[in-house]
Amino acid sequence: MTDTPMNETPMNDVPTTDAVARRTVLVATGATAAALAVGAAAPRTQASPDTAPVAAAAVCTLTREMTEGPYYLDGQYVRADITEGKTGFPLKLALTVVDDDTCATISNALVEIWHCDALGEYSGYVGNNGHNEPDSGTFLRGGVLTNSSGVANITTVYPGWYIGRCVHIHVKVHVGVTLTSDGSFTGGTELHTGQLFFNETITAKVGALSPYSANTVRRTTLAQDGIYDDGGAASGLLTLTALGSSPSAGYSGTLTLGVER
Repeated sequence: MTDTPMNETPMNDVPTTDAVARRTVLVATGATAAALAVGAAAPRTQASPDTAPVAAAAVCTLTREMTEGPYYLDGQYVRADITEGKTGFPLKLALTVVDDDTCATISNALVEIWHCDALGEYSGYVGNNGHNEPDSGTFLRGGVLTNSSGVANITTVYPGWYIGRCVHIHVKVHVGVTLTSDGSFTGGTELHTGQLFFNETITAKVGALSPYSANTVRRTTLAQDGIYDDGGAASGLLTLTALGSSPSAGYSGTLTLGVER
């Protein structure tokens, strides 16, 4: 299946196959290879039903970039909160950027994300998923510079879904950008384009509740998605932790993005 707006033709939403495509690596957030090796040898504990499992990788794992898709818009804001008042369950992302050769963290890298709202609509393209609502052209878009620990902390809402795709967030990593007076950025070098994915059990719980349950489009699961390749954290699967006793309290989502500089 493809990342295609309703009533529009496909827009090259297929995984990159070029042998010289930039490589990326995703490892469990906040862990070095040594720590992961120790963790892999430790006894397993029972995970909370609202917590997605951490990938048991002992070394950095390389993976191909994923398609940008048809909904990217240039010139978005540099900001830590991209919600713009959109309804949905809170999602607190902590995305760590590291050098894939050394696993050293990279500070001042711009981590930019964009995704649809609870009804599956993207800002700038509202109506493509069959729902009518105000369109600011900027909601649920933006990003921040990583801090001295290489972490980008972004507040958003749990995404909805649209025709033909599972629940996901698009992500880019840039270095060397220049911040502009209007709150955006220019220049720099794009190191990574990928997607972030969500535990299917958690998504099913979220999708059964308002405002997500008002989405009239049939939801595509991870297993049915044409982009996600079932590679776990190495393919962008977030580690999700519940922020409260019910899905409406929201989740934190963590992942480490390793990029080739």
